[in-house]
Amino acid sequence: MKRTFILLTTAIMGLAGYAQMNVTRDDNPLRKLNIAEMAVKALYVDDVDENKLVEDAIKGMLEKLDPHSSYSTPKETKAMTEPLNGSFEGIGVQFNMVEDTLIVIQPVINGPSEKVGIMAGDRIVIVNDTVIAGVKMTKEEIMRRLRGPKGTIADLRIVRPGIKDQLKFKVKRDKIPVHTVDATYMIRPGIGYIRIGSFGATTYNEFMESMEKLKAQGMKDLILDLQENGGGYLQAAADIAGEFLNSGDLIVYTEGRVTNRRDYKAPKQGSFRDGKIVVLVDQYTASAAEIVTGAIQDQDRGIVIGRRTFGKGLVQRPIDLPDGSMIRLTIAHYYTPSGRCIQKPYEKGDKKSYDKDILNRLNHGELTNADSIHFADSLKFQTLKKQRTVYGGGGIMPDYFIPLDTTRFTKFHRELAAKSIVIQQNLRYIDKNRKALKKQYPDFQMFKANFEVPQPLIDNIIKEGEKQKIKPKDDTEVTKTLPYLKLQLKALIARDLWDMSEYFSIYNEDSDIVNKALELLQ
Repeated sequence: MKRTFILLTTAIMGLAGYAQMNVTRDDNPLRKLNIAEMAVKALYVDDVDENKLVEDAIKGMLEKLDPHSSYSTPKETKAMTEPLNGSFEGIGVQFNMVEDTLIVIQPVINGPSEKVGIMAGDRIVIVNDTVIAGVKMTKEEIMRRLRGPKGTIADLRIVRPGIKDQLKFKVKRDKIPVHTVDATYMIRPGIGYIRIGSFGATTYNEFMESMEKLKAQGMKDLILDLQENGGGYLQAAADIAGEFLNSGDLIVYTEGRVTNRRDYKAPKQGSFRDGKIVVLVDQYTASAAEIVTGAIQDQDRGIVIGRRTFGKGLVQRPIDLPDGSMIRLTIAHYYTPSGRCIQKPYEKGDKKSYDKDILNRLNHGELTNADSIHFADSLKFQTLKKQRTVYGGGGIMPDYFIPLDTTRFTKFHRELAAKSIVIQQNLRYIDKNRKALKKQYPDFQMFKANFEVPQPLIDNIIKEGEKQKIKPKDDTEVTKTLPYLKLQLKALIARDLWDMSEYFSIYNEDSDIVNKALELLQ
């Protein structure tokens, strides 16, 4: 136990000789904590879980700090780091659940499942002699059975529509890439669109591939969509921001109580320095995404459109513990090139209030009315080239504010979506009509121009809602619901027939933020 605490302290302090510290001093806090743990273990009236005691002690320490210092168990750590590391090991299928049955939406291109012949629409019913269909197994439990170490075999039994007998497949698990660039396409002649979902180990390479693809298609200007991007690796954000800047331009710098200032500068001339850039943000744009946004805004390289970002300006260092668990400890603030710290205010130990910030913004009218946003004069900063006024102290305020349209998403639509009725009915429709749709619309542009959501699909959604006691207030609410519901369904169908780029190609046509970007660029 004593050795564990010493190792932890060594990791935090970064001093090789700290392990030789004198822990026998009466005033040493580690000794105090050690005695308390040993007393509980030796004398407490009931049996105790020593590991849980230690975990609770760590959590208790971190909860009194900032809202972003945290502890994660080995299982939580693995789930958290897989998307950022850029891959996981499994059979390589995108799937969803319909009535307790796993339906393959599409196999990963060149993945292990596609290589053995598994197809979109297949139902995986048995994995290694365990029935997973019709047994109310959780999605997480099914994923656990499908995933496994690279090189191991998953014996699958599959039901394929139109085939009488079950099909048998042996799938050799492999590394499956996790993509963080959600969409890449030409939104208008000369204007490219890239949406980044998070910043991980592979994001920069994915981004550069997207840029080359769009340049080959004639891109002159770029819309960079960082809406709902919760952040990730700082270095990935700095690498991407550098592609828009000149060599030596400051991107971000970090500094903490015991952490010296570190500048992140563009290491070379960026590959996209001349075309116009518009960055799209909203109240969920955070951390690494705010670094990219802040660098582009402060260096007067592009325009920012949307709503004030989340306001996470704290840098966490991961500290790996021997059992696979992890502490993510805040060690520094980061600052945009103009010197802004965009971390929003918080009270140490009061994470509950911190987590309500977005709701408070909505209730105060900030998300729907720019006049509700006020910054103190002390938070004013100047951009580096044009000396425009920008603000720190709580997220990045866009150059063009686009209010949240709270009327588009009706209460009826929200309840249908919350019960997964829209998703489930869409999956049933795709499952039944996939071949016919592919035959009728052999390419996406034909689908985008001509497909209309069929009325029977809308009727089925409304009927299923009635079964679950979800009803519209009146006919007016149905009328208000239909345009956005049809848009959502068309985008989902495009996603399931093709991929996420096609989803956003349809969804973005009715986006106020995207349309403002197009207006400014055109």
